[in-house]
Amino acid sequence: MYAIFRNGGKQYKATVGDILLLDKMSLEPKSEVSLTEVLAISKNGDLVLGSPFVDGAEVKGEVINEGRAKKVITFKKRRRKDSKTKRGFRRSFTRVRITAING
Repeated sequence: MYAIFRNGGKQYKATVGDILLLDKMSLEPKSEVSLTEVLAISKNGDLVLGSPFVDGAEVKGEVINEGRAKKVITFKKRRRKDSKTKRGFRRSFTRVRITAING
């Protein structure tokens, strides 16, 4: 059994027991989170699609911690122009363990 849900403009595929890095939600560790924007659920080989969301479906999880990912460096250099830019980005995330899929 798995579910496909949306969080922060991105789609995730989750089964019970998975650990996912979702966008930062500013929640305390050990707290429960309910994700209701479920796009599809697969049970016993049957796929239920929503339009856009599956009615009454939700994915429940437990917050493990919050943090920031490794820095990603973007560097652009234009040859012979003495022009270059360097920029860094660190994504803030909430680490969630999926506990149940209802729907």
